[in-house]
Amino acid sequence: MPLAEISMMEGRTEDQKRAVIAQVTQALVSAIGVPAETVRVVIREVPKANWGIGGVSAKDLGR
Repeated sequence: MPLAEISMMEGRTEDQKRAVIAQVTQALVSAIGVPAETVRVVIREVPKANWGIGGVSAKDLGR
C-alpha cells in the first residue's frame, strides 16, 4: 500500500485538493503498477505563518 504525503501551504480549494489526490494516485498506479484502491494520499496543510521561505514566513511575504 503506497502512501504519498504532500505538504502545502493552506489556501487550496477542495477541487484543487481532489485533483492532487487523483493525479498523485494515477502517477503511482502508472509508475509502480499498483491498483488505485491501494494508494493512500495525505495532504498536510501548513498555515502560512508556519511556512518559512528565505528566513521569512510565507504570511509575512504575502504569499
